[in-house]
Amino acid sequence: MFESRRSQSTFSLAMAMLENSFHAGARKVRQTHRYAIMAILMSVLQSMLFIAAFYMMFTVLGQRGAAVRGDFMLYLLTGIFAYLTHIKAVQAITGAENSTSALMQHAPMNTMVAILSSALSVLYTQTVSLLVILLILHTLFTPITIHNWPGALGMFILAWGSGCVIGLLFMGLKPWVPDLAGILQQVYVRANMIASGKMFVANMMPTAIIGFFDWNPLFHIIDQARGFVFVNYFPHHSNWQYALYATLVLMVIGFMGEAFTRRHASDSWNAGR
Repeated sequence: MFESRRSQSTFSLAMAMLENSFHAGARKVRQTHRYAIMAILMSVLQSMLFIAAFYMMFTVLGQRGAAVRGDFMLYLLTGIFAYLTHIKAVQAITGAENSTSALMQHAPMNTMVAILSSALSVLYTQTVSLLVILLILHTLFTPITIHNWPGALGMFILAWGSGCVIGLLFMGLKPWVPDLAGILQQVYVRANMIASGKMFVANMMPTAIIGFFDWNPLFHIIDQARGFVFVNYFPHHSNWQYALYATLVLMVIGFMGEAFTRRHASDSWNAGR
């Protein structure tokens, strides 16, 4: 009549959590459209519109010659995709289900699964979008040559990871002050349109204004990505170690904040809102 639950090993618990994260991630991908392929196509279309807009802006302003010597489309991709991946990761983790969500009433679900599924769904859609756009450029326009693709891939992953941990900070803050957390997230997203440095070449920036960008890990990631992509570009005002260490520190702070919020959060907080 009654069944005793056997204790599971750490490995089996980890595999169960990864399985739950996979199914929750697939649900996240399908949230924007019933079919996953359409959700991916929408992500590709959004990225292509960003690229087209910046291409037209650089062309009209006559700034194409001020870019890195090499493939101009790769120059745009290194900035735009790092920015989009970072910002989408911030938004996805911030909007992930927290401890007061109704979905947490289901036994296999927990906040860690919600965070992992949101993060993996962004990584999946952005990776597929990047590969599709690179394939289109390589086959229809001009052959793509990347000087150091493992390093460029590492910067792409770092842009995603740093976005996830910053989103984790907003996620931990949201149950306490949801309106303020939403405002801060929007300010961060809007500020990074400029502060990420995706429209500038860091080596050509005056030293007096480098300080306005140097605090931002995304600025370092984009500049270092261009150093890995282009054989003739050597970043002098950035380093990927800063972005990595900042990501690790923010990850620790974010998980501490999320754990504290999970222990103290209550459904009644939203009753008066």
